Amino acid sequence: MSEYEVNAINKPHRQSPHEHITHIGNNNADWRMTREEAIRRIETRQDSFYTVDRTTGKKIPIEVVREAGKVPFLRTKADGKWNDNLLAMPECSSSSKLVA
Repeated sequence: MSEYEVNAINKPHRQSPHEHITHIGNNNADWRMTREEAIRRIETRQDSFYTVDRTTGKKIPIEVVREAGKVPFLRTKADGKWNDNLLAMPECSSSSKLVA
């Protein structure tokens, strides 16, 4: 299983705190992928994704959340607690290579 750092996201309306993420990516490595592809890779254990806590340097895993009646989504889980730090990330570069 490969492991990838995520440092950027896309969502339909950037300022909305409740919009689902449509893409995750890494602007330094120049890649991005759809939420659906990331979920598939996580659930099949093909790849894993993480963010880095800039204050501690710790890796924070990105996991799939499935709630009844809702579309699956991505969220980080640090020290056993869900948080929304993905939503605060900058936009993926529009020139980043789309990984399928």
